[in-house]
Formats: sequence, C-alpha cells, structure tokens
Amino acid sequence: MNARLKIAVLLGGPSAEREVSLRSGAAVAAALRSLGHEVFEVDPVPGQLRLPAGVDAVFIALHGTYGEDGVVQSELDKLGVPYTGCDSSSSKLAFDKVETKAMLLKHRIPTPRSRVFARADAPWPSDWHPPVVLKPVRQGSSVGLRFVDRVEDFPEALAFALKHDTEVLMEEKIVGKESTVGILDGKALPIVEIRPAQGVYDYHHKYTSGATTYICPGEFDASTTQRVQQAATAAFAAVGGRDYGRIDVMVKADGTPMVLEVNTLPGMTETSLMPKAAAAAGLNFPNLCQAMIDLAVKRGPRT
Repeated sequence: MNARLKIAVLLGGPSAEREVSLRSGAAVAAALRSLGHEVFEVDPVPGQLRLPAGVDAVFIALHGTYGEDGVVQSELDKLGVPYTGCDSSSSKLAFDKVETKAMLLKHRIPTPRSRVFARADAPWPSDWHPPVVLKPVRQGSSVGLRFVDRVEDFPEALAFALKHDTEVLMEEKIVGKESTVGILDGKALPIVEIRPAQGVYDYHHKYTSGATTYICPGEFDASTTQRVQQAATAAFAAVGGRDYGRIDVMVKADGTPMVLEVNTLPGMTETSLMPKAAAAAGLNFPNLCQAMIDLAVKRGPRT
C-alpha cells in the first residue's frame, strides 16, 4: 500500500488543448483517488498559481502552452513543490520544434530535414519537392498541422499554420509507419503503432473515436523495435528529459526510425497512447499514475 499523499492535479489551463487536458486531469485524479490519495483538481491561471496548503506533490496534466513550455514548471519551482515530469528548461526546449530538431541533429539522431518560415508570403523553396508537413514551431497535439502534397497548396497551408505561432517548421513527409514510444523512468515502453482509418494522423484522427487503430506492441521485428526504442530514448535524453515522456517516430520501410518530436506531457486519459504502452508492459492506469508521482516525490522539490 502506498503512503497516502496530498496531491494537486493541474488540469485545463489556457492552451488550445484545454479540453483534452481536462479529460487527462479528471482521469488522473480518479486514478489517484482510487489508490487512497487526497486529490485536489486545480485549473491554473498563469501567474496566479495557487495550491492547497500542505500539498505533497503536483501532478501536471496540462497540455500545450503554459503546461508543456516550461512556464508552470518554473512557477512550481518557485513554490518549492515537487511535480511530475520534465523540469522547466527541458520542457521549454522540447516544446520548441526547431530547438528540439537542433538537439536531435547534434546527437546524430535521425530526423526529417526541415526549414523554418516566419512570413505568410514566403515563396516555395526551389530546392524542395512535396509532399511536406507544416507545423507551428511552438504548439502541441497537431494544432495547426497541415500536409502539403502540391506546391500550389503551400501558401494557404503556410498562412493557416502561422495563425497558431509566429514561426512554422516545414519537414519532408516521411513515408512509413507512424509510431510513438513512451519513456518511463529512463526505459522505453512497448511501441504503439498508429494506423489512421484514412488519410493522415491529424488532430481529427487523434481525438475522434474510431478514426484510428492503435496496435501495441507495434508490429515490428525485434531489430526494428530495438532501433526505434533506442532512437526514442536518445531523443528524450537529448532534450534533457526526466521521469517520463512520449516520442513520436516515423519508421521507414527499411526499419530506419525518424524522430518527429518529443512530448513532455503526453495525454493521460485511460485510452491515451502513454497508458496504452504502459498497459502492454503490465502497468495499469492507476499504477502508472502512482509511478509518475513516486518519481516526483522521490526527487523532491528543486532547491
């Protein structure tokens, strides 16, 4: 039996992913209560974070800006309360797709080639050929994501993506199997293979029931599985990640893993991908939440 703790679950928040965060937080709170903890659900306002007195630890179930960009972590450091997941600096780095890619390249971790745009009237680069993927540099969960299959579609897609951030990352579109790898306490969990019913894995397919099939463990041979998990673990280490995260990887036909991005606060509903991977490893949802809290409590507050 785990010691009874007083835990604040941060959920909701101000980001474009507020509704997803509310679901994650509610699931986490219910799981922790089922284990006997005293749980408070806190919907934070940036710059005005207030926690119940005597809280032992904070479980961050926020997504997107304020949650994943290191801001709330910095606020919690000032309050001197231990919290789940990555620290402020690694969260900020991982949330920036350009900075993340720079670290991947520095550590020789395979990732799609890319370039950055900051103007909606930027011309199509003459040394590129479609298809490509456009992503706001500092957003999460496929917010603002656009796939471009024809050069003539580029201006509209770029303008759309720039509505969500001041910079947009363009990547070559990798043909292969979409997958994601959860990391827990330094170890890779079983790979989740992602198969959209049709088209591409965008915001709609991510959050619409029945729009995507998930296979865990993914259907890869042992050698490919090892390569993908090693790339994911290396990517998490490259951004300074701690405790847990989820790494999105495209796997080419020859088994080469291409790391797309690092998620420091993955979705935490009972049907989210991180819990699916943990379940395949024999860790049910309440015990996964407990493991995440244990890592924070063991570490203690930043001093």
